[in-house]
Amino acid sequence: MIEIATSPATTTLVIAGDLDLAERDQFPEIAARVVGLRRQLLVIDMCRVTFMDSTGAAFLISLADSGRKRGGATVLRGCDDRDLFVLEVCGALELFRIDPDHACAPKTPATGVPAVEERPGRTR
Repeated sequence: MIEIATSPATTTLVIAGDLDLAERDQFPEIAARVVGLRRQLLVIDMCRVTFMDSTGAAFLISLADSGRKRGGATVLRGCDDRDLFVLEVCGALELFRIDPDHACAPKTPATGVPAVEERPGRTR
């Protein structure tokens, strides 16, 4: 699932679940919407990404490259070491600013008891 939120200067993508080959059909539409918004800053929130392959990396790279061509910047927040490694192997890590300090607020289930979801390998 990918949600898009905007402010006057920023577009934020919140990605949950897998960012891989199985999800690629939605990438062109999302990319077109993001590019059409013409914001200078694109923030990609990856706190809830469970898996990313090279197809997902290519999607992120295309977004960052489109923004860079317009003079904008792309920030990755909540990205774990595995996801950063995939982008590094693709030779594209320099296209992104990395927000190493971001931490999403924990989800609160219907019971009202706060729950913190941690992904193995996540560095905060």
